[in-house]
Amino acid sequence: MGRNNVTGRNTKKRRNDRLGNRMAIVGITLVVFSLGVVVNFKSTSMKKKDQEYQAREALLQQQYDREVSRSDELKEYQVYVQTKQYIEEVAKQKLGLVKPDEILLKPSDGS
Repeated sequence: MGRNNVTGRNTKKRRNDRLGNRMAIVGITLVVFSLGVVVNFKSTSMKKKDQEYQAREALLQQQYDREVSRSDELKEYQVYVQTKQYIEEVAKQKLGLVKPDEILLKPSDGS
């Protein structure tokens, strides 16, 4: 009888060990599955952020290009403002000055 008692304990111990192993496998599987879900979620959110950043980068590049173009125009205008032609135009338009060899014609009041 002593031997049956020992065999019964070993059988119970094996069952408990198998149950424990199965629970460990189930636990590990759940952890791995959870990690997979989290990684997938983060990956999706990172892709969305990447698209937002690419759109913002394109917008900023357009703004930069416009500013570079405007800067070039201002440089050209700065050179033009220092020319004799510009000075003559301003003198005619704002001050009403004319060159000595020019004739200024005014419309007559034909009433």
